[in-house]
Amino acid sequence: MPADNSIYNDPAPGWWDENHFLNILKTGINPARFDFFKQVLERHQLDPNGLRLLDIGCGGGILSEEFARIGCITNGIDLSFSSCRSAQRHAIAGGLGVHYQAASAEALPYPTGFFDVVVCCDVLEHLPNPAAAIREAARVLKPGGFYFFDTINRSLRSYFENILVAQQLPLTRFFPADTHDWRQFITPTELAGWLTGQDLTPLAMSGLGPGVSLPVTAMQIVQLKMGRITPAEFGRRLHFRHGGSLASSYIGYAQRDY
Repeated sequence: MPADNSIYNDPAPGWWDENHFLNILKTGINPARFDFFKQVLERHQLDPNGLRLLDIGCGGGILSEEFARIGCITNGIDLSFSSCRSAQRHAIAGGLGVHYQAASAEALPYPTGFFDVVVCCDVLEHLPNPAAAIREAARVLKPGGFYFFDTINRSLRSYFENILVAQQLPLTRFFPADTHDWRQFITPTELAGWLTGQDLTPLAMSGLGPGVSLPVTAMQIVQLKMGRITPAEFGRRLHFRHGGSLASSYIGYAQRDY
């Protein structure tokens, strides 16, 4: 079965609820991915203040808000209207001027060459046509602009971690059963081919995963399943980091050709 993206509709406020499974993304993966992207901006000596940035598949705005806080002029789009509404309410409550709207990654409602940075995280593996989404992202990027991404490799390791453990096995699962479909995962080689086909030059790819050992991860899953820790605390205790193997989740960026 393809990934069931409806899970991002019904529990939209869960993005900011520490007791909801979606909050694992906020407290776990989000700090590591934002640190990676912030380092990219610093490496290329880009002042975030005033950078026009689009967050594709923004969900509840957990990554959009991080970029807004460092000065980026931030827009977010998502197919889920309820997620966009939740994101907009949270941004307003926090005094952040992020603009959200419901739209498709494959038909972006923006003019060509409008953004300095386009972000696409935890999205490509959910799409029926990820290559088309990359084409649209390249279209709205300025020449020399940056495309930030993360996704999941289609490997035996990713099947074990993201399908069996996280979704299927009753004793360990902490995401709904159809959150991901392993067949929709994307190898780094496939992604690099789609990027270069749209005049995007891949500049780096890096692993993205827990910074603790497998036994420690298993212990935290037990704590979560027993209700001793919240999903938010579970995410924090995994200490996600970037670096190392691309065998499971990975992160990277590319630059739009001049």
